[in-house]
Amino acid sequence: MFKKIKRIIFKTFLWFNIISVLLVLFFKFVPVPFTPLMAIRAIEQKMDGKEMRSSHDWVPIEEISTNLQKAVIASEDGNFITHNGFDFKAIQKAMENNENGKKLKGGSTISQQTAKNVFLWQGRSYFRKGLEAYYTVLIELIWSKERIMEVYLNSIEMGDGVYGAQAASKHWYHKDAKTLSRNEAAGIAAILPNPRKFNPVNSSRYISRRKAKISKYIGYVTLDY
Repeated sequence: MFKKIKRIIFKTFLWFNIISVLLVLFFKFVPVPFTPLMAIRAIEQKMDGKEMRSSHDWVPIEEISTNLQKAVIASEDGNFITHNGFDFKAIQKAMENNENGKKLKGGSTISQQTAKNVFLWQGRSYFRKGLEAYYTVLIELIWSKERIMEVYLNSIEMGDGVYGAQAASKHWYHKDAKTLSRNEAAGIAAILPNPRKFNPVNSSRYISRRKAKISKYIGYVTLDY
């Protein structure tokens, strides 16, 4: 019985690794059509008796303004170009802030957020965080930084039922993602901590301050993919 259980565990582990690597390889070349979060949000809307809304329009990174690419780096992950998937200094700082009772700023990198959005579900369990780390390592090994950014900007939630740069640009500014100005890009990046609550157009003081700060730092970001 013990040997049988060991075989089952080994085969499960083996097939999980094979399938996960194949998926990452597949999405290195193919647009991600939907994410688990999109499905979860649709179910939540249905359960709340609301109309199911999901706006998602994949575009290549060449059609996404460099202002937005720089804005999310300035806002979410200043060391995106140079790290290998994990920013340990940011993680340590987040842990220290949490221990000191300060407002916790997440230490997740763009790579980690991409891994979570594309392959996993939302949550804070150690099991999910372990899978997130695993997929982060995979995409850093198999994808280029440019591809990670492309998938990230086409997959993340940027409004209520709005996913990806093109859909967000149309929703918030009625224009294509490739034509976003620095201030508009900063607005979208500013709401990412809670895109269903915040608004980049009719901004609160908090978002206005974030927009100004992000817009300022965009000029210092270099896209050296």
